[in-house]
Amino acid sequence: MEKTIIRTTPMLFWTCIALGGCASAAPSGAQAPRAASSPGEGPQGAPGAPEAASVTVRYQVKDLERAVRFYTEHLGFREVMRAGSAFGAVSRGPLRLILSGPGSSGSRPMPDGRRQEPGGWNRIVLYVDDLGAWTRALGNGAATFRNTVEVGPGGKQILIEDPDGNPIELHEAPRADDEARSGR
Repeated sequence: MEKTIIRTTPMLFWTCIALGGCASAAPSGAQAPRAASSPGEGPQGAPGAPEAASVTVRYQVKDLERAVRFYTEHLGFREVMRAGSAFGAVSRGPLRLILSGPGSSGSRPMPDGRRQEPGGWNRIVLYVDDLGAWTRALGNGAATFRNTVEVGPGGKQILIEDPDGNPIELHEAPRADDEARSGR
């Protein structure tokens, strides 16, 4: 099986790296889905599908209204779609976050009976300019923190949870003056 790599933008490339990859495997001779030809036109022209230069992640939520309010009011997302109380989507830059409520087809149990539930450790990463300001703003009870700020060679990060327990990493890249002080 040959791998077909879909061409991308630098921002989407780093988003793909953070999410674990965006390459799609296709059998030899198979074609990858065509890219969208205009904003809002998804693969094969599906109305309402995300743009070609975007990444889509699905989170399970228990209360769609509460989840949409959290992402739009506290994390800078905008609501892009809603289907009653079962399904919605929010976006921030090239990231489209699908929020699947209990009544959505994307939250149905697996054939072996396992239930799809919020939580876990896989997460989206939101890059921020001032992690301290974000933690102070969210520290008023708007979000639950899983840890304290961690500092390493790649910057500073902290994990928060949305109202349903889905993890979100807020990450501040190292600044040039931080690197100069550390001798890098």
